Amino acid sequence: MSHFTSEDEALLQSMLRQLLQSVKEKITGAPSVECAEEILLHLEETDENFHNYEFVKYLRQYINNTVGSVIEEETEKCTSAQNQGEVSGYDTLVQHVTKKTRESKEYREMMHALKNVMMVVVESLINKFEEDRIRNKELDSKTKKERQSGYYTDNCSDSDSSFNQSYTFMSQEQLQLLVERLDPIQPKEVRQEALQTLCFAPPSDILNSESWPNLRKHLTMSLSDPDATFSEKILRFYAKTFSSSPFNMTREVYTSLARHLELYFLSGEYSLRISAGLDVSNTDINCLLKKVRLLNEYQKEAPSSWIRHPEKYMEEVVESTLSLLSLKHEPNHPASPDFLSPVYFLALLDIKAVWFKKWTHAYYSRTVVLRLLEKKYKSLVNAAVQQCLDYFEFCKAAVNKNSRANDFSQQHCSDKQNLSYTGRELQYVYFVHSLCLLGRLLIYKQGRNLFPVQLKNKKDSVSITELLVLFTQLIYYSPSYPKSALAVHTDNYSPASLVMEILQVFCDQTGCAAECLYTDAVIDALLHPVQSFLSGTEVYINCLETTLIDVADILARIAAVEDGLSLLLYGENEKTAKEDSPTAVHVIVQFTKKLLHDDISLLSGSEILPVVKGAFIFVCRQMYRTCEGLQMVIPYGLHESIGEAWKKMSLLSERVPTPVTADLTSSISLESKNILLWEETLLDALLNFSATPKGLFLLHSTGAMNDCVNFMFSSLSKKLQTNEYEEFGNRVIVTQMATTPTGAVALQSSGFIKALVTELWALLECGKDDLRITQPKSTPVDPIDQSCQKSFLSLINLLTYPAVFELLSKQDIPNKPMYSLREVPTDIIDIIDRLIILNTEAKIHSLFSYEQSHIFGLRLLNVLCCELNTLLLLETQYKVSQVLLTAQQENVTETSEGPGDFIIDGLSVERNHVLVRINLIGGPLERILPLRVLDEGSDPYPWPMFSSFPLPKCYLAEIPRKAEFRQDKDLDKLLSLLKSPEKQTGWTEICRKQFCKVMKARPDIISGTILAELMEKFVSHLSESRLDCYFSTGNYKAMDADVKNESLSSVQQLGVEMTVRYGKYLNLLKEHAENGLCFVLMNCEKFLKQQQRTVVSSLRCLQERYAGYDWFASSVFLIMSGDGEKTLTFLQRFSRLLVSAFLWLPRLHISMHLPITTVESGIHPVYFCSAHHIEMLLKAELPLVFSAFHMSGFTPSQICLQWITQCFWNYMDWSEICHYIAICIFLGPDYQIYMCISVFRHLQQDILQHTEAQDLQVFLKEEALHGFRVSDYLEYMESLEATYRPMLLKDMRNIRVQNT
Repeated sequence: MSHFTSEDEALLQSMLRQLLQSVKEKITGAPSVECAEEILLHLEETDENFHNYEFVKYLRQYINNTVGSVIEEETEKCTSAQNQGEVSGYDTLVQHVTKKTRESKEYREMMHALKNVMMVVVESLINKFEEDRIRNKELDSKTKKERQSGYYTDNCSDSDSSFNQSYTFMSQEQLQLLVERLDPIQPKEVRQEALQTLCFAPPSDILNSESWPNLRKHLTMSLSDPDATFSEKILRFYAKTFSSSPFNMTREVYTSLARHLELYFLSGEYSLRISAGLDVSNTDINCLLKKVRLLNEYQKEAPSSWIRHPEKYMEEVVESTLSLLSLKHEPNHPASPDFLSPVYFLALLDIKAVWFKKWTHAYYSRTVVLRLLEKKYKSLVNAAVQQCLDYFEFCKAAVNKNSRANDFSQQHCSDKQNLSYTGRELQYVYFVHSLCLLGRLLIYKQGRNLFPVQLKNKKDSVSITELLVLFTQLIYYSPSYPKSALAVHTDNYSPASLVMEILQVFCDQTGCAAECLYTDAVIDALLHPVQSFLSGTEVYINCLETTLIDVADILARIAAVEDGLSLLLYGENEKTAKEDSPTAVHVIVQFTKKLLHDDISLLSGSEILPVVKGAFIFVCRQMYRTCEGLQMVIPYGLHESIGEAWKKMSLLSERVPTPVTADLTSSISLESKNILLWEETLLDALLNFSATPKGLFLLHSTGAMNDCVNFMFSSLSKKLQTNEYEEFGNRVIVTQMATTPTGAVALQSSGFIKALVTELWALLECGKDDLRITQPKSTPVDPIDQSCQKSFLSLINLLTYPAVFELLSKQDIPNKPMYSLREVPTDIIDIIDRLIILNTEAKIHSLFSYEQSHIFGLRLLNVLCCELNTLLLLETQYKVSQVLLTAQQENVTETSEGPGDFIIDGLSVERNHVLVRINLIGGPLERILPLRVLDEGSDPYPWPMFSSFPLPKCYLAEIPRKAEFRQDKDLDKLLSLLKSPEKQTGWTEICRKQFCKVMKARPDIISGTILAELMEKFVSHLSESRLDCYFSTGNYKAMDADVKNESLSSVQQLGVEMTVRYGKYLNLLKEHAENGLCFVLMNCEKFLKQQQRTVVSSLRCLQERYAGYDWFASSVFLIMSGDGEKTLTFLQRFSRLLVSAFLWLPRLHISMHLPITTVESGIHPVYFCSAHHIEMLLKAELPLVFSAFHMSGFTPSQICLQWITQCFWNYMDWSEICHYIAICIFLGPDYQIYMCISVFRHLQQDILQHTEAQDLQVFLKEEALHGFRVSDYLEYMESLEATYRPMLLKDMRNIRVQNT
């Protein structure tokens, strides 16, 4: 049945029509012709009625009749072959039969017959469709008239879906005929009819046809036809093409339209001038704008698809665009400067250069655009720069005439019906476009490489810096909208707001900010209005307050980044900074102080003055919350100015009436809101001082500490700080606060500690109330469950010795006979009572998860006891060791003979570790701490447990025998220098150099009696030299050696015991050494009491003797091998030197040598001076370590204060402790700072790892400094001395000065 009759044709035609009717909706809904074809091809998969269509049934029957026999024959052949094992598997069978059938003669004849008949059927269907269309022509024209007005308002938009109309499918012959009819030589009517047909044809058919190149030429020429209807219809066809065809086809349409416009602008008939303005209602101009608009719409859409096509296609589009936009008359042309070029039309339609933003967004297209700009079209960039310069000159001239510059830039905003633009308005529109284009261009390195640009009327080229200065100056020289207008226009095209957008983007891009913004010239330009106020020169600036707020915004963004902050503090080149031109920080701080004192007459009475003040305070805050920034700000006493402003404001806020009735005027409530807001701004500014040790010290002097902490706590409880960076910042502030007694008391009174303890208890014991328990919680695998880790770290950050002393000193443990299950702890003493000292059944039974909670308590105790002063306090007040020993004693197996072996469980292992830690003193190689994990194998816990003293010997490492003492030339020279009675000039310096030489070559011999002799002689000489003495001390006669040690506090007595035990282990002390040490401590206390003042304070640490044990005096006692007289003489001489203030902490306890404000704060110079500079140097020398601390919410100052207070006991071996004391005495107090930096350098990798593991503070407090040797880092310390000594020693010598 390969032959078809005319009846078959008619039948097929009706069946095909029925099929097309059924799937009409699917086809018309397709976005392109290709998609429609795809839908038809996959109809069987998508249409459940597919097999019910008559056409499909007919086709199936036809195929079956024609090739059915071939299929059956091949199947039989294959089946027999399969039985013989030649062909295997069903899939292979199907493939084989299909292949053979398609190769058969019957199949070929069938396909040929089908093709022929279907061509006839489709042709006759199309003809019938044409007849139907002609029949309905009148109806169409009527509809057209109704829709005519719609066409003219937006008839070139590609937003209309062109698939809602019917399509005429055309053959190649018809298309060829259409091309001939569109030839410009044809009569008008013929061309119009041809155009009509073209609009109904599918664009893909036309673009894919062989006739397209000729058709394109004809269309491009017809676009210039005087009759507007031609270009309207062509634009309609172009719009349809753009919206429905792929990029590889539409690019040709786009380039032909761009080429047409290029020719039109260069032709003689185009004669528009900028000066004449532009009337949009004019038909020709309207038509031109439509063409440009169509280009612009395509420009914005093309980037979404061009990456899927070859780069050369995209390059064609880019090049044709840049070629059109860089169009200019020849320079000698009379109208050249006044020529209204295409770029003006594009700017009118896309004022913010969105097209350029989209083109440069992706690297793929950006490289092409920027390469072409560089190679061929740099004039486009030059013109944009020139336009910005011209506009700036105009603004400057207007400002100098003291007139407003907005006479053209916003004139048309008020009149919405105005459809014409003046020359100046056109220039302004082009300026905005240029500004946005340049702003985008400078973001990218390749774009910045286009600079400097050479302009025709300028001798020098324009660099990036000059352009940025110009942008910045536009903020304050250009006109701004009045406040009323700002509310009306959502799109603000004022130069200031546009420049702000650009600069804000620059600030966020690291590379761009460094190259564009971080230069002195740009900062000077930003600060120009501020400088004018300070110098008192006349200021011609529009909208003064908004300008200042904008300037502050950019400065704050710059200060937020490390490099930007450095620029503001030290200038572009720190080394060559000139004395006479102060860096930005000085200008900003002086101006902020003036603002706070309401010292600027021009701004007085302004409604938004508090906003201006707040903006500049925020810039300062970005600077003084860092150590290096604070150093620059301190001389100005900014903390005092902010403090005074806050005090004034808090008095005002107390006077504001409380609204009683609802009918109170809104102005009162608004005023009170503003006052409260301003008060909070000031408190926030003061609070941020406490991000650094010295800043916290300054905050205390303002008297606002408690209010600041209350403010911080209320902010945190409202969860205002969602920003992660802010959260880190707040954790750092809390850690700094907790390192000082005043801060700890403020945290307690604000309710912060109560909230922390309550939250911990909820996590540890209660779980969440609102959680339905559908399945039991999994048993925690870690000693401290992940959910409690954050609370654990917060407690560690909080419980430093100064805080522990203020919160726990003389506080008894509650030890209640009964605890209710609902009784929630609210204080640190409760945590110790309920989680650490579980000495009664009542406490154990009050815990839901006893083991987990007690392990938490023991881990916390372990970290707290690493601080030796805290250990002594807990031991003397709560007998911690005895409680743990009793618990161990009770944790044994019961046998018939009595108590058996210790039960090894989580708690007994933890207790064993804590007991060894708190009863042994020693560095990494001197004591051995038992592990807290079980081993695999037969002996899971090889460490011996104990329930009474003394400790098993295995926890003490053997002291290595001292090597035979060999003579050393360098040491002999040093000793002879120290013993010689005649001291030549520069004697101390010679001794120091000689000491360094010995330390580097043979550090091991600087110990024992030799070290004692070296220190004695050197300090004895310095204490006799007036220049070297920092403190004046009176005469003091020592008390008798048989002084009774009852007058020592229990903390000191326990400290003496521990010291003597350590000294005997080191073979430094003999029997009865306790008396000698008590003699030293008693006399030191009496001797220092002569230099103390009486202080009235609520702080516990200031109410009596020094709150803690004297670890430095004990260290000297051990160095002097237990000779009390020698030790006391040394300490008396040593107390005259500056270094004693930093090495010997009790030396300055409530001392008359310090200003009264310093004493009252309870903050030691080691914290606000040494620790402050350690943080500052750490940031400069080891930025990774500094960042790790910040991310952990922990501070270097806290751990350093702990190390220094206990003279590195338990952290270093005795020999290294001796070297630490020696280098600080011989080489200067600043070596204490270099020493800590060296330790951090040694620990860098560990610090980074533990930051990642989120247990940095636990690691630093618990772990000894393994492998650290002072002598290894001496050279590094010397290099630090060369850089930092002048600044550090100056600051250390200033501790006596009242800090303002």
